[in-house]
Amino acid sequence: MVGIVKRAWIPLLIVVVVVLAGALVYRMHGLFGSDNEITRPGAGLADDAEPFNPKVVTYEIFGMAGAVATINYLDLDATPQRVDDASLPWTITLRTTKPSASATIIAQGDGDSIGCRVVVDDEVRDEQSSTGVNAQVSCLVKSA
Repeated sequence: MVGIVKRAWIPLLIVVVVVLAGALVYRMHGLFGSDNEITRPGAGLADDAEPFNPKVVTYEIFGMAGAVATINYLDLDATPQRVDDASLPWTITLRTTKPSASATIIAQGDGDSIGCRVVVDDEVRDEQSSTGVNAQVSCLVKSA
């Protein structure tokens, strides 16, 4: 009997330590609130972002009927875009869920007059016009 105890006490001790450690970890999880219900989105306890409507930004270029223009603008990720030989009037609508964006547009036409407009959420934020040979115009909204 003494021989069996001498051989089995170390594996038996390991089993007891593993069981006690498992019980301790299980109790600590319940004690410190690592329950997923508390932190999942929509549970009301986490700092959920407030829902909001996306921003709608519309760029408009207008001028003489039949005129064409070269248009450069920044999309709402601030990536430069170019449109060559766009027939006037020209418009593009962009949407973003970012809280703020910068809106910039520049156009040069082959007519004697050209204008631009930046509309943010149905409100005209900037409007410019220019006259002259191959007129050029720009509109800028720093924080849409």
